[in-house]
This record gives sequence, C-alpha cells and structure tokens, in this order.
Amino acid sequence: MRGAQDTAPWRLSVAPMMEWTDRHCRFFHRQMSRRVLLYTEMVTAPAIVRGRALHLLEFDPREHPVAVQLGGSDARELAEAARLCAQAGYSEVNLNVGCPSDRVQSGGIGAVLMKDAPRVAECVSAMIAASSVEVTVKCRIGVDDQDPEEVLPAFLETVSGAGVSRFAIHARKAWLNGLSPRENRDVPPLDHALVHRMKRSFSHLRLSINGGIASLDEAEEHLERGMDGVMIGRAAYQRPADLLLEADRRLLGAGAATGRTRAQVVEAMLPYIEAHLAAGGQLHQVSRHMLGLFHGQPGARTWRRILSEGAHQGGAGPALLERALAAVAP
Repeated sequence: MRGAQDTAPWRLSVAPMMEWTDRHCRFFHRQMSRRVLLYTEMVTAPAIVRGRALHLLEFDPREHPVAVQLGGSDARELAEAARLCAQAGYSEVNLNVGCPSDRVQSGGIGAVLMKDAPRVAECVSAMIAASSVEVTVKCRIGVDDQDPEEVLPAFLETVSGAGVSRFAIHARKAWLNGLSPRENRDVPPLDHALVHRMKRSFSHLRLSINGGIASLDEAEEHLERGMDGVMIGRAAYQRPADLLLEADRRLLGAGAATGRTRAQVVEAMLPYIEAHLAAGGQLHQVSRHMLGLFHGQPGARTWRRILSEGAHQGGAGPALLERALAAVAP
C-alpha cells in the first residue's frame, strides 16, 4: 500500500530548465499530469529584490503543484526573495546550486556554491526563517576536481544541518571552466550509484535523483531502489506525452491519469492560447513548448513543421494548431 510520501508530488518532478520551463510550458505540462511537481526557470534573487521584477513570479494557479527555483548567494537577499515567492503562492522554494553557466558563476551563484557549503547553509537558514513554504536545494555531486565521494556527503550534512530536508541531486559533476552549460548536461559521466549511496547514508533526508533519466520505467526503477523522488529534465520537455500522460497513474498514487489523449491535450490548450493572444501574446510563445507532443507518433514531423513555420506569422492562432492536429489525428 502506498504511503503518504509515495503520493507526494515531488515523487516525480520536471526539472527547472532555463528558457524552457516558463509559465506556458508548465501550463501545457499540467494538461497531461495533475500531480507531477513542476518547477519554474531559475529566477535570481537580485532581480526580484533589487530589481523588483515581481512579474517574474507570476504564474497561473492552475499550474499547481508548482515550485520556484531561486538563484543567489546573499543570505539576506535570498531570504527576502523566498518570502516574496511564498507570498506569491508557490508551494516550494528551491535554491539552485547546480547551474554551471558563466553568467551564473559571475554572480557567485549556481554550481560554484558547491565549493562553499557553509555559505549555502547560511543562505538556506535565512530562507527557511523567512518562508512559509518548504525550502529545498538542487545541487550537483561536485564541481571541477572535487571528489564527489567526499564533497557530496559533506555538502548534504552541512546544508541539512541548517534545516533543509529535501534535495534534488543531479548525478553529474559540473565543470566550471572548459565546458558549456549544454556540455555539462552530457559530458561529465553520470554517477547514479553515488546518489543511491547518499540515500542509504542519509536515510532521514528526502532525496530525488536527476540526470539522464528518460522514461517512466527508469524512474520507477530508481524509486523501487529506494530513492524518494525522481526529477526528469530534457526527456519531459522533448517527449512530454511519453513521460506525463501516465505519470499520475503509475508513480503518484493518484488513482488514474488525466485520461487525455494527445489530441485532447491540444484541445485543452486552445482556450489558454486564446486568452494569451487576447492579452497581446504571440502563438509561438506557447506552441514552441508543444512541438514534441506527438514525438514517435505518425505525423509528428508534419505537426512540428506546421507549428514551426506558421506560429511566428502575424495573426497565427488556435486555427493553426487545429490544422496541425488534423494532419496527425487518426
């Protein structure tokens, strides 16, 4: 019998991904799963606190359960950002300790913080004190020449000592120099076994594994081997229906999936798209996230071509999706 922990949304989550998991993407993903935990793109604390760019925190309540990921390294600033995020209605505030991009590093945030666990502990302690919702951390297994066998357990011990009880661990090192962010997602070898060992060593923590997981079968295997959660990134974006249409039924104890077909997902998106266009938005801002919906299905290439070629044109709207759908529907 599944316990309460088994039905928690973070048992399966879609990773925060820059330029991908914006509010339109999350709304689209929510049409396929009622329960999977969705994350925002990383939002920097300075942008929210100093820049007062509170529009970056806007989301549709129908996206819930949804968490926000923050980037930052100043404890006071992160605390204020966490307070604003909780006030905005997010169900979780996650601190990014994994992004390796040069721009992020230059601000002293992201994966570079793997080198300074005490600072991360200081930051999350302040965030927890200021936030009314759970504060979590997404990290790597190490950076550069660090030995993950030494660094990761020390990091978990130090940061959990400040009050964090849930971590998502990307099972690769990050190389801060010499590899691009894209290469950092593929080139450093995966070490899923290390993350599983961390779960055995830190049984009191709730650990999710991330990195290279591309199917529900793989996710289920990690859960059966003892992980508390699985976080899936690119596969959930590039093949969303394959991962999300059955996720609730198979992994989240929700009794049943949405029951929607891919075509019904398109139909469910049309009112949202109409509202977005009425507010001055453009079709491609939403449809670009939908290109992989029919991945592996007959007509998938035609679906992508019609949307890719037509969504940027003036006046493009729901009719274009209906035309693309007609080309793939049985």
